[in-house]
Amino acid sequence: MAKMVGASSPPPAWGSDDSQASVLHVDMDAFFAEVELLEFPHLRGRPVVVGGQQRGVVLSATYEARAMGIHSAMPIAHARSQCPELIVLPPHHERYTHISREVMAVLGDITPVVEQVSIDEAFLDVAGAVRRLGPPMSIARQIRHEIRRRVGVPASVGLGATKFVAKLASGFAKPDGIYLVPKQATVDFLHSLPVGALWGVGTKTRKRLEQHGVETVAQLADYPLAQLQRLLGTTAGRRLHDLAHGRDPRAVEPQRIEKSIGTERTFAHDIADREALHTILLELSHRVAARLRRSQMAAASLSLKLRYPDFTTVTRSRSIMPSDVAHEIHATAAQLLDSLHIPPTGVRLLGIRGEQLVPGHHGRQLRLDETDHRREAEAAMDGVRQRFGPAALRPASLLRGKGRD
Repeated sequence: MAKMVGASSPPPAWGSDDSQASVLHVDMDAFFAEVELLEFPHLRGRPVVVGGQQRGVVLSATYEARAMGIHSAMPIAHARSQCPELIVLPPHHERYTHISREVMAVLGDITPVVEQVSIDEAFLDVAGAVRRLGPPMSIARQIRHEIRRRVGVPASVGLGATKFVAKLASGFAKPDGIYLVPKQATVDFLHSLPVGALWGVGTKTRKRLEQHGVETVAQLADYPLAQLQRLLGTTAGRRLHDLAHGRDPRAVEPQRIEKSIGTERTFAHDIADREALHTILLELSHRVAARLRRSQMAAASLSLKLRYPDFTTVTRSRSIMPSDVAHEIHATAAQLLDSLHIPPTGVRLLGIRGEQLVPGHHGRQLRLDETDHRREAEAAMDGVRQRFGPAALRPASLLRGKGRD
């Protein structure tokens, strides 16, 4: 299903020249849910979400579930009350990572200029592939066809002259479609949107702009730059002013460096036992460390996240010697956990995140009496788990850990 600029029908007369709309944004539709439907095809057409069975939030929802008002980040209990026939499937993150790699392999066959921005979306610059594969619109069709044929999941593709416009266009393409914004139609397309569509315009900024009579991108474009900068700040004002006029100089960057790597767990029942929390924290530390090593990065800062039964969330962070070793990450995370109050009612979520990432292959400084055996052992565990599965090998302290789901 292909769409042109302007969501109304019939398609507008802004033109269909895609020769300069060489930036593509590929966005997988309801990615986690669609991956689960590969295993349960008989559930297609029914309201399905991925998330915890009783606790936690919705991670992904099919469009049938979305039609019932269900959306990502909604508490599972609320979603069930809103849609009694809702089907809740547990998440399988390793499966999503595997399917994501297959999708990115499809994109890599199209062009090497691929910037993966998350597990289920990426930007492509196909200017160099036009002579081999045809115009951008044809390439977008090929991408969707190949992802469906080789991987089995749907994808929506937006085409534009800039990353920002391509990103907006993919939203209009959903579900399972293509949406083209020709370069000459960029400004008209942007000026037809509410101001909240711009990157960087959150709820607070939107309300502030609306208080000054700016409700659309067109009104923002006409707003004097100097006044806009006084209202929002020099940098933010200039950036939004440029976006409103279709100016976005950012190029597609094939090797995008991750800014942080983390993981968290929402418990089936609130946990108040500190020993159990420390065991879970050790497992989370191993997950983060393995992902850091896989990305060839090390964390120079560690952040711990704790959520209480009333959904109050607290975080603590601390700088560390750059590390990708679970033992070291857990040692700092445990100190952060011990600094926080655990009420008798327990906590519902625990998470950690490695931040301020630096290249991990540059090595790390050891103390005089220290060896690198721990990292070598953990790296060896990575190889075993990659070959035989995540449960094939783990630290002995996690084999019978308290508080495990």
